[in-house]
Amino acid sequence: MARLVAGFVLALMAAGAGADELNMRRGVTEISNAVYDLHMYIFWICVVIGIVVFGAMFWAMIHHRRAAGAVAAKFHESTKLEIAWTLAPTLILVAIAWPATQVLVAMYDTGGEDLTIEVRGYQWKWQYKYLDDDYNSEVAYFSNLKTPQDEIHGRKEKGEYYLLDVDEPLRIPVNRKVRFLITAEDVIHSWWVPDFGFKRDAIPGIMNETWAIVPPDKAGIYRGQCTELCGKDHGFMPVVVNAMPEDEFDAWYAERLQQEEVRKEALSKTFTPEELMAQGEQVYGTYCASCHMPNGKGVPPVFPALDGSAIATGPREDHLNIVLNGKTGTAMQAFGKQLDAAQIAAVVHYERHSWSNNTDDVTQPRDVIEHMGQ
Repeated sequence: MARLVAGFVLALMAAGAGADELNMRRGVTEISNAVYDLHMYIFWICVVIGIVVFGAMFWAMIHHRRAAGAVAAKFHESTKLEIAWTLAPTLILVAIAWPATQVLVAMYDTGGEDLTIEVRGYQWKWQYKYLDDDYNSEVAYFSNLKTPQDEIHGRKEKGEYYLLDVDEPLRIPVNRKVRFLITAEDVIHSWWVPDFGFKRDAIPGIMNETWAIVPPDKAGIYRGQCTELCGKDHGFMPVVVNAMPEDEFDAWYAERLQQEEVRKEALSKTFTPEELMAQGEQVYGTYCASCHMPNGKGVPPVFPALDGSAIATGPREDHLNIVLNGKTGTAMQAFGKQLDAAQIAAVVHYERHSWSNNTDDVTQPRDVIEHMGQ
C-alpha cells in the first residue's frame, strides 16, 4: 500500500510539473485570463464531484458487501433523498452558470473601442481593414502564408514557424481596446488566436464581433490559424498578430496612410514593361503560384497550366475577365475584390509575357479600370 501511495504522489507531482503543457494556456488578454480562471474553477468543481461520487461508491462497495454480512435496505420512496439529489445538481449548475454568464457577457461587450478592424476570410488568406473615422480612410491589406513551397512539399527542412508565418501580420496597438468585425467572402472560415482567448466563425453575409486589449507589457507576436475546414488549403491560412507599443503602431499607421495615397496615385500611372513584370512576378508568387505553380505548368486538370494556355495567350479581355471575376464551378477565385487595378494589370502582363508566352500587348491599370466599367 505504501508503494502505491508513493507512486500516486509521484504521478501527481509529475502532472503538476507538466501542467502548462497539459492544460489550456492562460493567454495575454483580460478575456483570455477570465476564460482560464473559469476553466480552472469548473475543473475543480468537477474534481470535487468526482471525489465525492466515486468515494461514496467505493465506500459503499467495501462496507456493504455481502461477504461482510450486509443486508440491502428495502424502501420505495424517500422524500429527503429526492430533494437532495434534485437540489444538489441545481446548486452546482447555478454555481457554474453565474460566473460563466459574466464571462460570456464580457466577451461580447465590444463597446468603447479605440480601434475597429474588419477581418475577412478568403480561400485561403485573410484581409484586414482598419475602419478609421478620424482619418476617413481605410487601410486594407491581405495576409498570406509565407512558408515557402519547398518546405510544404518536403524539398527543404521545415522552419521554426512552418505554416504559421505570413507576409503581412495584423498589427494592433497594446493598451487599447480593439474591436474585431469578422466575416468571410466565400465559405465559412474561423479566426482564432489562442492567446487572445477566443475564436469567431467568419461566415459570408454575417458580421460576428469580438474584442481584445493586450497589456503594455505583453507586446509581441501572437499566432493562430483558421479552425474551420474551408477547402483544400485550409491548413495554409495562419493568423499572425503583432501587438505593438502605441507609439510604434501610430507611426506605422501613419506610414500606411501615406502608402494608400501612393497606391491610389498608381492607378493612373503608366508603367514600363519592366515595372509591370517585376510587380507582376511578386503578385503571381503570392496569389497564383500555389495553384498554377511557379513555372506556370499548373496541376491539370484541377489547376490548368498558364504556360501556352489559350487564356494567357488569347484576347486580353478574356484574360482580364477571368482574373477579375473568376470561373464558376472551378477553384479559380475572383480577384477583383482582392487586388487593385495596378496589381491586376501587373499580374496579367506577367502571365502574358512569362515562360513560353510572349504576347505583343502591355496591360496598364487604366485598361483594368476600363474593363471593370464595361
